[in-house]
Amino acid sequence: MEFKEIKMPFSLARSVLALGSQNKNTVCFAKGKSVFISGTHSNLSDPDELSCFERIVKYFLKNGPKVIACDLHPEYNSSKFAFEVSKCQGIKVSEIQHHHAHIASCMADNGLVNQKVIGVAFDGTGLGSDGTLWGAEFLISDYRNFYRAAHLKEIALIGAEKAILEPWRLLAGLGLARPDSVNKNDWQTVKKLYSKDFNSPYASSMGRLFDAAACVILDKPRAGFEAGLAIELEHTAISFQPSAFSHQLSANSYKYKIIKNKDKFVVDPIPIFKDIIRDLQKKEPKAKIAYRFHLTVADIISKICKLLRKKYKINKVVLSGRVFKNNLLLRLSLGLLYKEGFKVFIHKDLSCNDSGISLGQAVIAGIR
Repeated sequence: MEFKEIKMPFSLARSVLALGSQNKNTVCFAKGKSVFISGTHSNLSDPDELSCFERIVKYFLKNGPKVIACDLHPEYNSSKFAFEVSKCQGIKVSEIQHHHAHIASCMADNGLVNQKVIGVAFDGTGLGSDGTLWGAEFLISDYRNFYRAAHLKEIALIGAEKAILEPWRLLAGLGLARPDSVNKNDWQTVKKLYSKDFNSPYASSMGRLFDAAACVILDKPRAGFEAGLAIELEHTAISFQPSAFSHQLSANSYKYKIIKNKDKFVVDPIPIFKDIIRDLQKKEPKAKIAYRFHLTVADIISKICKLLRKKYKINKVVLSGRVFKNNLLLRLSLGLLYKEGFKVFIHKDLSCNDSGISLGQAVIAGIR
């Protein structure tokens, strides 16, 4: 078996076997300053992938880990297997919140010692520590702990997982008008489900926000695969020539609201969609609208990080999560953050997607 080896700048207090996420899964064994990460299993729902995953776990178990780390989500096959192993071998299980693991993985990927950072974790969804679905998170984080300091306002996923491939369902939850490309009866059925709060979990998901924006801008109600429309939206935005914009990029972002909710900041995206629809009605080029949407998300990152820096006196920002595979968003975000004087860390040797989760889990469980 072949594994990627990473040397840590500090020693972990105990050896850890971390079992990663459900999709883009990797298994990680960490002891002292040495970390070994397996290849990627695309989806543990696939029997062959699950079998390969289990073989690697059993291989690492020969090293006698003191802790098994897994995701908080009880339905992930990796989490289920962690508790099976614990029951058989009496090894303690440490459940790690998904987005905390994202930030910790990027910190470790950059060789950071334990310290407070502003962690920006953007992806589809992951189970939050409060039992709700998270996916657009600003965390005040170190390796041991985290605090959810800001997040995107929750979006209703009407039909639950169906909303991933049918993002028009998200538009109904956002209170937007029915697109012409969506059947009237289907729209009314979904609106009825939403009104009765049936099978419509809420998620603060940046991945789903991109899906909804792509659905409106590209006028495509369905995706062939998860994030398919979001990828198409990025390609559309890249074709725009931003030289037509002024150098004050943030002045060209769409409007959004930042709401102070007790000790947290919550970003309301509804004004973004109102502006997008207004631009569409004015026959603005779709490439320009797509670019402005990307710029708006980057501006949200910059503005929230500035608010958190002022409040917590932290100047280091760590970006992780699958949404940052969007190169345009990453480039725009880095540009705005650097302009504001932040020191920013992105993944170096590992991907920002869930394949890095196991490293984050291992470091968190090993340092606590």
